[in-house]
Amino acid sequence: MVKLNKIYTKTGDDGTTGLVDGSRLAKNEPRMAAIGDVDELNSALGLAICEITDSALVQTLRIVQNDLFDLGADLATPAADGEDFAPSQMVLRVVPSQVERLETEIDAVNAGLDPLTSFILPGGSKAAAAVHCARAIARRAERTCVAAGREMAINPQALAYINRLSDYLFVLGRALNNGGKDDILWVPGASR
Repeated sequence: MVKLNKIYTKTGDDGTTGLVDGSRLAKNEPRMAAIGDVDELNSALGLAICEITDSALVQTLRIVQNDLFDLGADLATPAADGEDFAPSQMVLRVVPSQVERLETEIDAVNAGLDPLTSFILPGGSKAAAAVHCARAIARRAERTCVAAGREMAINPQALAYINRLSDYLFVLGRALNNGGKDDILWVPGASR
């Protein structure tokens, strides 16, 4: 368990931050951009949850929020040479079962939706709009995770998780719009 007695340490005043292994890097490095975007996504999900009244769905999204902390810890733990990204007593990694749980959720939510007949505009209900904002942040987090992965080894399951999460949030946004019936459809060229 994590115990934080002191919130500020002053160690980051020089523009660096510490990683799980004790190493330090600049706060503007690609790894930190990815961690920051995952944190922002988690905050956006917290805001979306405030608009959701279904307690089972809130519980599912709280699991996702916890997974996002796992993802942040994974990203903050540099891979050892030749590491296979297996979790251990001392190293937290995103694992296949977390990705599979999201796939199960996507399939379950999508099964209750009307088929898409057009692209949709983000919006509809407040809950759906908030989830669509989180989805857009998830897409950005995925891009920054991929960018970080171009410079250092990143857990493939972490990348799969963030990719599936944006898909889940897309179908969830539709579900929160009366099963897709209240989706706002894009009308190409309508404002010309």
